[in-house]
Amino acid sequence: MLQVRDLHAYYGKSHVLHGVNFTVGEGEIVALLGRNGSGRSTTAKAVMGLVDCTGEVQFRERAIQGRKAYEIAHLGLGYVPENRDIFPDLTVHQNLMLGEKRGRGASSRWSYEDMYTLFPRLRERQHTPGGVLSGGEQQMLTLCRTLMGDPDLIIIDEPTEGLAPKIVELVGQYLQTLKARGVSVLLIEQKLTIAMTISDRVLVMGHGSIVFEGTPEALRANTSVRKEWLEV
Repeated sequence: MLQVRDLHAYYGKSHVLHGVNFTVGEGEIVALLGRNGSGRSTTAKAVMGLVDCTGEVQFRERAIQGRKAYEIAHLGLGYVPENRDIFPDLTVHQNLMLGEKRGRGASSRWSYEDMYTLFPRLRERQHTPGGVLSGGEQQMLTLCRTLMGDPDLIIIDEPTEGLAPKIVELVGQYLQTLKARGVSVLLIEQKLTIAMTISDRVLVMGHGSIVFEGTPEALRANTSVRKEWLEV
């Protein structure tokens, strides 16, 4: 579904990604792991057309590098940024409305009721401005707003950052629900527990390159990779 080949990315003169290669298949959860500064978030932004990059990015066999971010989103690629980016003065329900894909019909996988069923707390807060929600509630809202665009693949950057353990568990259940409904996921995460539990494959990034690719079981068995690229 998503193919990334020889991806290089830059911030001005700073060369951040050095020939990144990976794929995400249909209905697959792939975790992109690594320490802070390894290039994980830059990879997501490069795929979404938000940073200068070279290389080849294909989504459903269509080249998307060089396209605007909104064009990429319209093709069916959703993105949940690390900083959440909700609209603070709009209510929870209004935020969800802004995420809704134009012209979507009965074929859409997701409804407002789905969002409120996945995260009952959002139902309780649906008339509350987004800016007064807790960090966990804002994360729920960002995830759900992206889903309202009915993406085929969703890139989620650090969804559990700063969340309480109960909310982290909810996010894990949410990601498994996405997979069950045929949505592919590229999960950028630091918490190995959730990533290793729900992912089909894991990628480890270091110094702007992929240094390991395999199953969660293979990574558990590879103590040298974990020690060099993941453990503090």
